[in-house]
Amino acid sequence: MDLPFRYPFGIGHEFGGARPVAPTFGDARVVVLPVPLERSTSYVPGTRNGPREILLASSHMELWDEELGIDVHGVGIFTVPEMEFPSGTTEEALEQIRLVTHEIVEREKFPVILGGEHSITVPAVAAMAAHHPDLTLLQIDAHADLRESYAGDPHSHACAVRGSLRHVTRATQVGIRSLSPEEAEAAPTLPTTIFYDVTMRQNPDWIDRVIESLSDTVYVTIDCDALDPAIMPAVGTPEPGGLSWYELLALMRAVTAKRLVVGFDLVELCPIPGIVAPNFLCAKLVYKILAYQFAERRHHV
Repeated sequence: MDLPFRYPFGIGHEFGGARPVAPTFGDARVVVLPVPLERSTSYVPGTRNGPREILLASSHMELWDEELGIDVHGVGIFTVPEMEFPSGTTEEALEQIRLVTHEIVEREKFPVILGGEHSITVPAVAAMAAHHPDLTLLQIDAHADLRESYAGDPHSHACAVRGSLRHVTRATQVGIRSLSPEEAEAAPTLPTTIFYDVTMRQNPDWIDRVIESLSDTVYVTIDCDALDPAIMPAVGTPEPGGLSWYELLALMRAVTAKRLVVGFDLVELCPIPGIVAPNFLCAKLVYKILAYQFAERRHHV
């Protein structure tokens, strides 16, 4: 393991499976960081197992992208072993995530962070914003996550976007179909644009409207429950409705083509024993986003 920094990492798996010549950290353009943090799950537990199952599923994934005609592994994808959180407070764990993300970005790598619960987005955004002052957050999610605290915990997964707003210029929230009365009251006062799942498709140009709401530089966070639970049942708090597979791909292809995406996370997979399709969907989604990012983007990361 040729990491240029030291941190409490455990045993891990390589994203995409074994390659004839595995890239080193220095050679890689993309760094995958598994973060199995689970401290505030409020319904079905299991997000701590999400990163590992995504990586395992990715080892069974074909690497040729038939849509774009490329194998994006050529850019170099290096997978850091899972972070470990055996003890300490949630605040300490989040600070560890911020420091590791900072180190990855400091070395001009494109970070892909696999959660874990959605609270990991806040330290990741903090690290990214330190390098990109005009950063916008694009959240694709069923839930608004705009609470100041939940069950007395300001670091809860239900507060992920509210916490992230301290570090970005504004946020755009897509697919939202679950929020509390308090969040609904606060939303108009916050620097965020919400595309509600129930109405956003009434405008056939909704993807263009999403892109117009973003600044030139974007960090993306995707909660698995943004997707229709018919194709993504493995989440802790499922909501009826949601994006289809091809809607999500169309959105990500457009965003990566028209904005500078500087990193993304995929969170809140709660693997279901014996049902591997959701795990594989997540692995494929990561690979598709990387293909869009490095085949079609108009800027340099």
